[in-house]
Amino acid sequence: MIDKAGKEELIAELVDKIERAASFYLVDFTGLSVADTNAVRAEFSDAECEMKVAKNTLIRIALERSEKFDVAPEHLKGQTAVVVAYDNPIAPAKIIKKVYDKQEKLGLKLAIVEGQTFTGDQLNAVASLPTREDMIAGIVGSLGSPVSGIVGAVNGVIRDLSSVIEEVAKKRDAA
Repeated sequence: MIDKAGKEELIAELVDKIERAASFYLVDFTGLSVADTNAVRAEFSDAECEMKVAKNTLIRIALERSEKFDVAPEHLKGQTAVVVAYDNPIAPAKIIKKVYDKQEKLGLKLAIVEGQTFTGDQLNAVASLPTREDMIAGIVGSLGSPVSGIVGAVNGVIRDLSSVIEEVAKKRDAA
C-alpha cells in the first residue's frame, strides 16, 4: 500500500511522462506473469518507450492534471498500464501486437497517436501505420524516382541512337 506522499509522487511521474509523450497507450496486462511483464517492459525500453503500472484512479488524476490526452472513464477499468512513446509514436503498438499475437495476454485498451484516438479493436490498424522513418524513406525514394526515370529514358534514347548509327554504318560498309 502506498502512502499519500507516494501516490503524489507517482501521479507527478505520470504527469511528466504524459506531458513529454508523442503517443499514449493504455494496455491491459491481465494474465501476464511478472517475468513476462518485465520482458515486455524491456522491449518497450529498447524501443525508447516507457511502461508504468498504476491504479486506475492515479492514472485518471494524472490525465486530468496533464489535460494533454482525453481518456473516457470506461478505458480505466481492470489492470491498466500506461505506455508512452517519445520519438516513435507507433513503436508501442507494434510491440503490443507482437506480444498479443504470441500470448494473447497484453491487450490494447486505448491508443492516442498524433492526436488520433484508437480503441483496442483497432490494434492492427495502429500497428500497421508506418513509422516516421518509414515515411521519410518513402518520400526520399519517391523524390529519386523521377530522376531515375529521366536517366533511364535518356539512356534508352542514347542506346537506340547508337543502334541506328551502327546499322547505318553496317549498311554503308556493305554498299
